[in-house]
Amino acid sequence: MNDMGSYFSQFFGFILMVVVLYVFFVKKLFDNDKNSYDGFDDLSKNSLDYGEISRLREAAKTEKYSRKKAIRNNTAIYLPRIGEDFPGFNYPEMKRRAQATLVSYLRAIDQEDPSLLTEGGAELKTSLKMHLNMLKDQGIHENFDDIKIHCMEISQYFKDPGRCIITFQSALECHHNRIKDGEVTEGSEELTYQTKFELEMVYIQDRDKVEDDSERAMGYNCPNCGAPVKSLKTKVCEYCGAVIEEYNIKVWTITSIREI
Repeated sequence: MNDMGSYFSQFFGFILMVVVLYVFFVKKLFDNDKNSYDGFDDLSKNSLDYGEISRLREAAKTEKYSRKKAIRNNTAIYLPRIGEDFPGFNYPEMKRRAQATLVSYLRAIDQEDPSLLTEGGAELKTSLKMHLNMLKDQGIHENFDDIKIHCMEISQYFKDPGRCIITFQSALECHHNRIKDGEVTEGSEELTYQTKFELEMVYIQDRDKVEDDSERAMGYNCPNCGAPVKSLKTKVCEYCGAVIEEYNIKVWTITSIREI
């Protein structure tokens, strides 16, 4: 009988311990959840201020939206190689050209005027016109205001028979939005937009060697109708008859700009 009583005492003692632990952990989880409402751990359950929560949430959103973008910086790796291939290569000047062209590209979109693009090959001009036509067809105006470039560096250098390609990456900030029917459909009129772009500069050393490449004219398009140009030597578009600008050789030409 004593053994039976001892057994029941141990059993009920065990049950009581389980209940106590359960209550303790449930209470702890409840308190933690209450104290970390929406991730703001500094608001205690006794001083929950919903106006403050709203303010902190908006501040977190603003910080996330305004955080500068990181870029791939391989300038120290590729610049010596470029210098070996092109002894007269002026990096500061090339970087200045790339930055100026990027800003002019965005301003051309903002002003809906492709003539504002300061330089670039025919394919870059075609790409810009196609982008503006797309926006026009959709009834959208795209704004790029207060453009500020944080940094621009070489991210890649590619050398192929007949041509070389330098890829720049750039981090910048601006006020960016898209407006349709008077309403902002994308972006913000108040918050600073942080983004990054990739820009390519191409140097054609030997047109004949490039012609043998599988990419042919490297995506070169007719500036009038956008049709692909099959040869760098083509003078007239076979689709619309427009005169084709001959691809510059032995000159660094900016061929593409894209947001990444």
